[in-house]
Amino acid sequence: MGLFDVILGRRKLEQAKPDQLFALTTAYVTMETELEVRTRGSAAVVFQPLQTGDFTQIVREAEEIVKGVGSESGTQVDSTDDRYGYRWVVVRDPDFDDLVVALNALSSSLEEGGYGERILCAVFAFQDAQGRPLYLIYNYKRATFHPFVPATGGGESRENEYELRLKAQLGPELPIEPELERWLALWGIPI
Repeated sequence: MGLFDVILGRRKLEQAKPDQLFALTTAYVTMETELEVRTRGSAAVVFQPLQTGDFTQIVREAEEIVKGVGSESGTQVDSTDDRYGYRWVVVRDPDFDDLVVALNALSSSLEEGGYGERILCAVFAFQDAQGRPLYLIYNYKRATFHPFVPATGGGESRENEYELRLKAQLGPELPIEPELERWLALWGIPI
């Protein structure tokens, strides 16, 4: 029924809310000092692309802006499509604050172009003191974060206990998604 409401104009698709993204810059200090979690120097904005000239131009211009601003700091930008048809605009930079600013610029460009509803999430890559990869995923529509920790040894399973521990530790610093069923498991993350 919700789809028909959108089609008939009775309900609009929820727009992106990038405002809470910057909370991660202050939370990162806690992550480094207390949790021994470090950035892996990469992050991505994930969205559902459209095959229109306008949309393609907005994405291209946003990437060029990030490349131009980041050329002095060594920020690199590229994109890839996943097996589900989502586009990942990947930003690589050793400075964590630069990653957050770049992802905000990318998502803001999509939103200003009228395509905010196409944004799925932002993904930030980290590793803990033992070198295990973990991710923080920002849901733009709900303006919340949640951890995603793939299980070591491969396969599509996750470290639920570790994720819940991170939720408890980061809860005072970040708006964490309270509904666990909304915690996305993103497999094959290209960052």
